[in-house]
Amino acid sequence: MKKANANLMKEINLNHVRQVMKRVETATKPQLASLTKLSVVTVNSLVKELCELGEIFEDETVPSNGGRPALTYRYNYDFSLALVIYMKEKQGRNLISAVVVNLEDHILQKEEFLMPEFDRELLYEVIGNFLKLYPSIKVIGIGIPGQVVNGEIMVSSHRELKGVNLIEEVELKFGLPVMVENDINAAVSGYCAKRDLEEERCVLGIYFPTKYPPGMGIYLDGKIIKGKNGMAGEIKFLPLDVDWYRDIDKGTFVDSLCHIIQTVNAVLAPDKIVVYQEMVKEEAWASAWEAYMKQRPMPSNPEVIFQETFQQDFEEGMRWLTLKELEPPLVHFL
Repeated sequence: MKKANANLMKEINLNHVRQVMKRVETATKPQLASLTKLSVVTVNSLVKELCELGEIFEDETVPSNGGRPALTYRYNYDFSLALVIYMKEKQGRNLISAVVVNLEDHILQKEEFLMPEFDRELLYEVIGNFLKLYPSIKVIGIGIPGQVVNGEIMVSSHRELKGVNLIEEVELKFGLPVMVENDINAAVSGYCAKRDLEEERCVLGIYFPTKYPPGMGIYLDGKIIKGKNGMAGEIKFLPLDVDWYRDIDKGTFVDSLCHIIQTVNAVLAPDKIVVYQEMVKEEAWASAWEAYMKQRPMPSNPEVIFQETFQQDFEEGMRWLTLKELEPPLVHFL
């Protein structure tokens, strides 16, 4: 038991030094001891192990208050890489974007591929080529316009994705862990992550793709709320009697948006609702929403923000979520 506890404590300390080095990039051993509140002896041992792993490396010597020059260590952000794939529709065809990022979220390479219909073999060819180029890739993240249940895409605005068991197939074929997330969950994660919002905030993201049903992501206490089978936020099933696959006039869209915001606000009382859409100007909607609230007052009203950065937030969110998969799991004493 004592040995198990010692190993556990060592792993906790190692992760602590790892996270500090990742944050500050360079540090001497005395600086690390100060930043981590660990003893110099403990830091010496952990730095040696991280150097042997290749996660940090010796950098340069710096002056040390009149004493011997101190050796600086630098974090190796290329120690582990992530392959992140985004799927979306563009001009009636499927667009697959693939990027390789390091632990600093620096993009090492990005490519895009257009296909008339979703083609698994082409997707696997793209993944295989990137893995050959970057052997340090240790996780694959895939952003999709849909929802995965037990590894299988059960709900998707792109009909050709339904029924595809993406996680199992990719993991079996390439032997790497795979994280699949839907586009709006990733987008609201990206929106919150880049603004470093307080974790206790509740933020909803609502996305209205052109001629596809809307979706909603729920970001609460620093994480996405999934619900049973990951189906939280499937607002296209609300009884609105709107055919989202057809052209919708602006009046119908504004009425539907007001109704959706009232509904989700009554249930979740969010701090913010981020709306991604291209149908109407924010000013036109704001006046309609003000009149709507006067007719249906609520005790708490969210800040509603119209954003034109869906793809940017989607991509940033997918990179952030995928890189989180590379973080060692937190270990707690029972």
